[in-house]
Amino acid sequence: MARTSYIDAARLALAEEMRRDPMVWALGEDLGRGGVFGQYKGLAEEFGAERISDAPISESCILGAAVGAAMMGTRPVVEMRFSDFALCAIDELVNQAAKARYMFGGQTRVPIVVREPMGIWRSSAAQHSQSLEAWYAHIPGLVVAVPATPADNHALLKAAIRCDDPVVYLEHKNLWPLEGEVEADAGPAEFGKARRLREGRDLTIVSWSAAVHSAHEAAETLAGEGIEAEVLDLRTLWPWDRDGVLSSVERTGRLLVVHEAVQVAGFGAEVAASVAEQLHGALKAPPRRLAAPRIPISYAPNLENQVRVTADDIAQAARDMTAVETA
Repeated sequence: MARTSYIDAARLALAEEMRRDPMVWALGEDLGRGGVFGQYKGLAEEFGAERISDAPISESCILGAAVGAAMMGTRPVVEMRFSDFALCAIDELVNQAAKARYMFGGQTRVPIVVREPMGIWRSSAAQHSQSLEAWYAHIPGLVVAVPATPADNHALLKAAIRCDDPVVYLEHKNLWPLEGEVEADAGPAEFGKARRLREGRDLTIVSWSAAVHSAHEAAETLAGEGIEAEVLDLRTLWPWDRDGVLSSVERTGRLLVVHEAVQVAGFGAEVAASVAEQLHGALKAPPRRLAAPRIPISYAPNLENQVRVTADDIAQAARDMTAVETA
């Protein structure tokens, strides 16, 4: 075990998988110089330009080439630089990669990993700050991973690379410097298995990506007030740990779903609806969502902060929920 940053944990995972399997390679813009955030630093020197491949500025070209290469037996890791930019290649991902296995009756698969740095980061404004995970969770054929810790950015990326289906891999830009314990050469994580950060009896808080850390901070504050919140990090949104969430909420009787993405039609709605449908008779309060308003993210820091979901916001929502029970 070594203390490693979120960004370095993913770089370590990619290097380990490339050493293990010669069919793993990466392509995207600026990879030869280490990537726009430094995610690929040093990999071109070890693996050469054929496996750390620089591409022209054309997201549709990059992803289209990766889909074809994957169907021919390689395992491309595709770098989209920002999740917002990946929208230029949405046809290749949604209409081609996601559907090929089904449309060809299982005769081909598309084992690609599409890395899409997501989320609010340093006044990056409306076209560089979005969290679009709900879009991909809606598409049959796609796996959706949302790592929140360095350990998960290592283990989930390994799982994504070994997966035979296309994986949309969403790394939050604000987590790049986050440090944590990571075991080198550790095996892949299990998709669809949530991580419980802390136990609680009064409320279940479900979250993913960077919002997990705000949820945990809020739970620690609440514990000092006598409110014990259980915090679950979903880790993947498809598959998602439905059984784990239902089991937790069945014990606590309350659900608060927290995410950075826009609340309207966000994945939190899927979680809340599933709990309401299955546990309506056991709930002490209606499920609640806490997420961003449906507005573009501003460049100005004071306006950007208006769409952030903070630990204080989460703690207050939890107080409100535990103060009132359904009749």
